Amino acid sequence: MDGTRSVLSPPPAPRRRRGVPALLDGARRAWHRLHTTLRPPEIRLVYSPEYERAMPGGVPFDPLRADRVLAFLANEGLIRRDEIEVARPASLTNLLAVHTSEYIAALQRRETLTQILGGPVSEDELESVLDYQRLMTGGTIWATRCALSGGNVAVNMGGGFHHAEPSRGMGFCIFNDIAVAIVRLRRRGFSLPVLVIDLDLHDGNGTRVAFATDPTVYTFSIHNDHWGPTEAIASTSIALGAGVTDGVLLETLERELPAVLDSFRPRLVVYLAGCDVAADDQIGNWRMSARGILNRDRLVVEQVRSRGVPMAVVLGGGYGDVSWQYSARFLGWILSGTEIETPDSAELTLLRFRQIKSRLDPLHLTQSSTGNGWELTEDDLVGILPGIPRQTRFLGYFSKTGIELILERFGIFEQFRARGFRAPTLQFDLDHPLGQTMRVFGDLSRKELLVELRVNRSVRAIPGFEVMLIEWLLLQNPREEFTESRPQLPGQNHPGLGMLREFFGLLVILAEELRLDGILFNPAAYHVAALSSRFVSFVEPGHEAVFRAFRDALGRMPLPEASSAVAGERVRNASTGATARWDPMPMVLPVSDRLRERYSGEAYERAVREASAELRFELRPEHG
Repeated sequence: MDGTRSVLSPPPAPRRRRGVPALLDGARRAWHRLHTTLRPPEIRLVYSPEYERAMPGGVPFDPLRADRVLAFLANEGLIRRDEIEVARPASLTNLLAVHTSEYIAALQRRETLTQILGGPVSEDELESVLDYQRLMTGGTIWATRCALSGGNVAVNMGGGFHHAEPSRGMGFCIFNDIAVAIVRLRRRGFSLPVLVIDLDLHDGNGTRVAFATDPTVYTFSIHNDHWGPTEAIASTSIALGAGVTDGVLLETLERELPAVLDSFRPRLVVYLAGCDVAADDQIGNWRMSARGILNRDRLVVEQVRSRGVPMAVVLGGGYGDVSWQYSARFLGWILSGTEIETPDSAELTLLRFRQIKSRLDPLHLTQSSTGNGWELTEDDLVGILPGIPRQTRFLGYFSKTGIELILERFGIFEQFRARGFRAPTLQFDLDHPLGQTMRVFGDLSRKELLVELRVNRSVRAIPGFEVMLIEWLLLQNPREEFTESRPQLPGQNHPGLGMLREFFGLLVILAEELRLDGILFNPAAYHVAALSSRFVSFVEPGHEAVFRAFRDALGRMPLPEASSAVAGERVRNASTGATARWDPMPMVLPVSDRLRERYSGEAYERAVREASAELRFELRPEHG
């Protein structure tokens, strides 16, 4: 199986929701699919499974960004297989048409890439990152070809390395894919005007330098700060500073762009639709909303389309694991003509995992790495050899190779690599007296523990249901240090991995494969329950009422402070004055429809309200 198939395979049938919302959802999906089937192939998406590769040097770029966007579009019924073009690496000849041979030679040295990426790059990572940006440069080349060969819009699901100049790289950018694609077109005989619209947060300085003396390529960039000289024969370069909101950017764009389109009259537009302008971007300093970013993208597309100009799009910047949502809204609008709200990252993670799993052969999850279906395994010997039978399958089903396959295909191992753990290693302890244990270490030496998961299957935890019982879950990054912005939480020895959402998704998929009803655990600390509360419910309505009383008393307090306040016994019962202590109370993430109905129905909420009626907590002053 390849990554392209995993994201484009037909998703499992969505769970039905009762009443009018379900009817509207069904009608919308049916219209999308009919629209997709009948419309001409006027858009092309360029993608490769190899886009799912981490950037070394601590670059906070989501390696699953393209995959998440495609998973969303596939679930909405908006893309067809014949609209996906597979990216191929740019040839050295094409790279040398823009970049100097001295610069290309310098890229073979780690210190060159360390300077460009802003962090150390190992020998192993050097070739990987060069291959990665070379592949995405090839994707931009292919997108420009598709745009000119009859497609209205062609989108490279990556690219936008606009800081790279002919003789040097900077700002995470090694090869300037936009410049390489345009120069390649020139060498193939396309001599008509090309307009580059760059609306990434950062200056498109590298593209401007590459075409500074070329009157047939106009570089249009609106950004926060200039990264270098702005002089060029055909260029608009506007620096708006920090803190820009929707109105400022849209007003500037409406004032400047139409005039450039009318005077320059391009016959190809390359649009860099950067998402690092978002208010929640990890390294950005603008404050644009999701609606403002979509309005920006719509304005560009409508202005270009109204003039009948083909357009190639590259995704550009966007840092953090929610940046995919802005690109997904944009492409969803292009493909459907309507605004489609994206799921949150937790829902998307589960959706994507289900799509990937639908392409996995169940045999791959149970056989050994050397298995061909015929060899004698320990399973065959249980009951024949003397002594206590040994467990040979995780949760009685999954082989070690099967779990490794899931962790690799779901991108979890790749996220470990993105955090600097280049050879994540899986270990099973299936005979632990407290439950079967799965561990993931940073490398083969097994000195750095990243994940420890201890689980059982239980038919007694919730009578009438079989659940996966989590006895222990540890997610930690032993290479990180606690900081003022990321303080130590109760019970932590190291900062977390920031992957709780992915592991919830993984556990749901495992439970679905085993046909279990749900996942149950006891949060030892308040912050664990708070982080989990989006996905799970307390088994007992009275416990849910207690959690809500804690949450209401803590108000908008940041989670580290809130958890410390609970651990420090600063929360008390408003009626009795007694300290409200946090005791682990079982929580459940329903997987089966039957268990989900139990915790999403009116009866459960009514029981919570009844338990909450006389329950109110308050926060005691820190030194009171």
